Amino acid sequence: MAETEFHPVVNLPEKYWVHDFTRGIDSDFICPYPYSIGRYDELRPGMYETELFSDGRELHVGIDIGGPEGTPIHAFTKGIVHSFGVEKDAGGYGPVLVTKHVLSGREIFVLHGHLSNESITGITVGDTLDKGQIIGYMGSKEINGGWEPHVHIQISFEEPEGFNMPGVVIPEQREGALELYPDPRLILGPIY
Repeated sequence: MAETEFHPVVNLPEKYWVHDFTRGIDSDFICPYPYSIGRYDELRPGMYETELFSDGRELHVGIDIGGPEGTPIHAFTKGIVHSFGVEKDAGGYGPVLVTKHVLSGREIFVLHGHLSNESITGITVGDTLDKGQIIGYMGSKEINGGWEPHVHIQISFEEPEGFNMPGVVIPEQREGALELYPDPRLILGPIY
């Protein structure tokens, strides 16, 4: 499917920042725009310091879209609710929604992490989703695992067990992880 057939997951403004976390974290950095992108297939040394990542995971296998708390998240195309829940670990996703879609005859699963609690209230597994429908909102730092407001978008070619996928893997797992979790620009388009 051509990228023009998809609705933006987040309606980005004309100008936004694309982070480079390969250099580590600069605690003095202030993003010059309210919206930003965290890249796919990026080694992020020193970024994941909670117990959840004690196994050495630091290769990011999704795309992060940062924005103000409460920013709407849209379904990129029609699909259904596959699963949802809350990952409560420090550094985790917080509220998560996984959707299921069919592209060119192949099932894909899309994880939307770091949402607001309201995003997963009143929904049911199997609910149908329309292209462009608001399916959630960016959550606050207090409920989304301790991160600044953003949505983590990750695609999986394999059906997840429950509502979770490893958004970060150890570098030695890169090859297999990139095959299983393809570049989210497949649905997001060329956002960087």
